[in-house]
Amino acid sequence: MVMSIHTSYMSPVPFDRCGGHPALDFVNTLDHRFDPERRTELLGDYAALLRFAREAGLLDPSRQRVLADEVAVEAGARALRSAIELREAMASVLYAQVGGRDPASADLDRLGRCFQEAERPENLRWVRAEGGAPARLEWQWRPEQLRAPALPVGLLAQAASELMLSDALARVRHCEADTCRWLFLDTSKNHTRRWCNMKVCGNRAKARRFQQRRAN
Repeated sequence: MVMSIHTSYMSPVPFDRCGGHPALDFVNTLDHRFDPERRTELLGDYAALLRFAREAGLLDPSRQRVLADEVAVEAGARALRSAIELREAMASVLYAQVGGRDPASADLDRLGRCFQEAERPENLRWVRAEGGAPARLEWQWRPEQLRAPALPVGLLAQAASELMLSDALARVRHCEADTCRWLFLDTSKNHTRRWCNMKVCGNRAKARRFQQRRAN
């Protein structure tokens, strides 16, 4: 059976960033992932990809405008396809991990290829911070990379690899609501967070339990 994916073309609203990390919010841009009838693609076009990267703090507004104005439609579509491929490779590995399973070798290979194929910064620069903060090294993108259509894909791949190759990976969880299952980084004191958003999924679960108790 071909599973349908509905694309949202409504007026842009801010992306929900309850995941606590850009990589996890990125995976969550396929809403209702595990419900074929309701599955909704939130990255409907290249403009949406640029907007997500800006809202996630990976792309500054001026760079977003440059790419939106200069990138040809075909090039933007190719970059979007690369982003979706990266997102789905990440999802396969992350959902296996949070489910207590070892990711499949094929999924790891696919994720590795996505990381390797994504644009990455190649120049190191020494940054002397203001206000007494310590100076540090950081990667810097080449000028031509900053105008490349795939820049947001590279930024997302960089953020994802930093998370997934760190100890923080062990704190990735999925929302316990069966109708949601969005990913989030559990930074709670006792690592007992259960919901992507307590005001949404948490309250719905509480309401259902209350109604069940009344029915009994």
